[in-house]
Amino acid sequence: MTKAKKWDLPSRQWLALTSILLIAGAASFAVPLALSVTAGSPFDERYQAAIQLLDAVPIIDGHNDLPWNIRKFMHNQINEFRFDEDLKTISPWANSPWSHTDLQRLKRGRLSAQFWAAYVPCEAQYKDAVQITLEQIDVIERLTDRYSPHLTKCTSVLDIKEAHKNRRICSLIGVEGGHSLGGSLGVLRTFYSLGVRYMTLTSTCHTPWADSSNADAPKYDVKHGGLTPYGRTIVREMNRLGMIVDLSKASVKTMKDVLAIAEAPLIFSHSSAFELCNSSRNVQDEILQLVTKNRGLVMVNFYNKFLSCSENATVHDAVAHINHIKNIAGIDCIGLGSGFDGINYTPKGIEDVSAYPYLFAELMGHGWTVEELTKLAGANLLRVMSEVERIRDIKRLNNEKPFEDIPNFRLPLQTSDELFNCSNNSL
Repeated sequence: MTKAKKWDLPSRQWLALTSILLIAGAASFAVPLALSVTAGSPFDERYQAAIQLLDAVPIIDGHNDLPWNIRKFMHNQINEFRFDEDLKTISPWANSPWSHTDLQRLKRGRLSAQFWAAYVPCEAQYKDAVQITLEQIDVIERLTDRYSPHLTKCTSVLDIKEAHKNRRICSLIGVEGGHSLGGSLGVLRTFYSLGVRYMTLTSTCHTPWADSSNADAPKYDVKHGGLTPYGRTIVREMNRLGMIVDLSKASVKTMKDVLAIAEAPLIFSHSSAFELCNSSRNVQDEILQLVTKNRGLVMVNFYNKFLSCSENATVHDAVAHINHIKNIAGIDCIGLGSGFDGINYTPKGIEDVSAYPYLFAELMGHGWTVEELTKLAGANLLRVMSEVERIRDIKRLNNEKPFEDIPNFRLPLQTSDELFNCSNNSL
């Protein structure tokens, strides 16, 4: 059981730490029964209380695009990458508005676990998307190994608990965009075996089996009308494997189709509230209500254009989105998915990964309780992961076999099977 770190604070800030509250959910962590700070306490007192809370409970960020910046800036050559130094002083990171992450700032932010995005641009679809995805998984693995034990590979709830207990930061992998599969269930299973624990069904482009947010306003570029039969097979295979389904960047119709068939809770790894900013990348209230029924999770993104629909935003805009999703979907369905290193405009007050204590201090100012903050930080995601793992284990016990459906679409490029058939036909 992890104990909160002691801080030299005025005694009036804390009640005696003799009582322990075990937060219900996927994991139980020892946290103070109550904070003597109130919504009206000075910010500095709330900030120190937030630090103590985040030392006691795990905080998990659902989406960070550092691996793509490593590809852009360093061509995935990380032997000389100084990730344990202050990248704000090192070129080209210091000159980039897209750079928000290094090991020092992860520690100051009290991050317990980070999902790194194995992102591949849509331009790679039908070309080399599978290869590039594998290369991005490889760079995440090598970065984790290079900075072990500070970073440690995690693929399960148990791994995250152990890492938090040992004060290490979990590296987890999410694939951003179903085009990375090349239409192959075999590739999906291979990604899972390599440690991928969620996949975003669509990036900013349609796949041959699901519509992206481009199907919604302002583009109205509808291709399938949601999820195709093969897309439903992919969702079912993800449930069988124990891979979390991520609906960020999907169309509203795709979201509804997935929510109608998903056996396990799903996530939005980096999305905010449509009601507060009517971007097609955000989640509408009717979907938030379906997420509640699914017991899923919406992880709030910190991109200014998704918070305020402009280039300017503050921590108060992020708090407003968090509060809205909490009010509509419920406290059990809210999490954090910053999108750091994949965004070029960040809110004032939460400019990089070091700023989580600042955000939590602001939430304390809005009357959030210890239990609510613990759920937001990471307990909700651990609950989702636990349920995904439970459904996976049931399917294994029932000896459910892998899906072997043949895609009902043809990719623009010839596959090796087609080339082989051509060779046979010529004989």
